[in-house]
Amino acid sequence: MPKMKTHSGAAKRFRKTATGKIKRFKAYSNHNFGCKTAKQKRSLRSSAIMASGDVKRTKQLIAYK
Repeated sequence: MPKMKTHSGAAKRFRKTATGKIKRFKAYSNHNFGCKTAKQKRSLRSSAIMASGDVKRTKQLIAYK
């Protein structure tokens, strides 16, 4: 069976942590900042750990990263 290819779109969006969890960036952080509170904007800057239901598929997409 041939090797899987890394999905280049997913590789740009997700990173593996040292413990094997998947780190992602938060949505809603590109525009319309005038209507968001300072607390929301501060929260959107940080990254998050991916929900457990999506981890299996994402690990397949970024298998070699």
